Amino acid sequence: MNIDTLDGRLLFAIPKKGRLHEKCLQLLSGADIQFRKSHRLDVCLVMNLPIALIFLPAADIPSFVGNGNVDIGITGHDVVLEAGMQNKVTEVQRLGFGKCLLQVQVPEHGPIQSVEQLAGKRIVTSFEVLSGEYFSKLDNQLQLIGDQRTKIQYVGGSVEVACALGLADGIVDLVESGETMHAAGLRAISTVLETEAVLIKSNTPSRADLTPRIDLVASRIAGVVAAEKYVVCSFNISRDALPLAVQVTPGRRAPTISPLEQEGWVDVSSMVLKKDCARVMDELVKIGAQDILIFNLGNCRV
Repeated sequence: MNIDTLDGRLLFAIPKKGRLHEKCLQLLSGADIQFRKSHRLDVCLVMNLPIALIFLPAADIPSFVGNGNVDIGITGHDVVLEAGMQNKVTEVQRLGFGKCLLQVQVPEHGPIQSVEQLAGKRIVTSFEVLSGEYFSKLDNQLQLIGDQRTKIQYVGGSVEVACALGLADGIVDLVESGETMHAAGLRAISTVLETEAVLIKSNTPSRADLTPRIDLVASRIAGVVAAEKYVVCSFNISRDALPLAVQVTPGRRAPTISPLEQEGWVDVSSMVLKKDCARVMDELVKIGAQDILIFNLGNCRV
């Protein structure tokens, strides 16, 4: 694809592989961002909007958005901080997937029980900047100087085997389910950072006229994220019990309340967190609600 074909289009960076890739594709589909990508190309044009998708390693996306001409992108909150781009990009919204903990890990049956015991020893990680900041503060607290300070070594992959192969006394790595950590005979002794996928935009956009398009994409993505997170709860209840019902189902802003033909009764519709819907229905039953219905959201705008 000739780079000239990108002129005038919003440049949107997407992780080309890894833990965020598949979920990003689902997010684009839900936001009705239609495209066809060749397996051999990392750039493709959106068919129904003036947008070009740029598929990049997630770790590179903050730099392309912060220092380059890429306007928006999806990456991890951890990667933004690791790249030192927090002052050059804005996190428009957190996306609710790709949640992980960046944790300090040591051999499960080893002598080290705390990060204070690990300070001054060898750390292997792919997150050299964040690990360096974390252990630098710890070293300062413990008043370690010179050769006493913690040694941070960068390894691009297979960090979890560094202790077993004699390269490190501890590691700093992302933990999602914990299966890899336990399989490697490691356990977490401290959390450096909680992270998840984020939509970012440049603090110095390449063109001012792209702002409405950025807002449009952000609005669509926020709608998809909300639709996955919320359901609509609809029920009938007497006006006397309405104050209690509003406490149970306050909605994102406020519930929608409509009068019914039967005097003294109203219909209430409210957005409820999907994970809480069973508990909410139980509480509504206790206060006298009837005809309680839950509707899944295909999409929305919030």
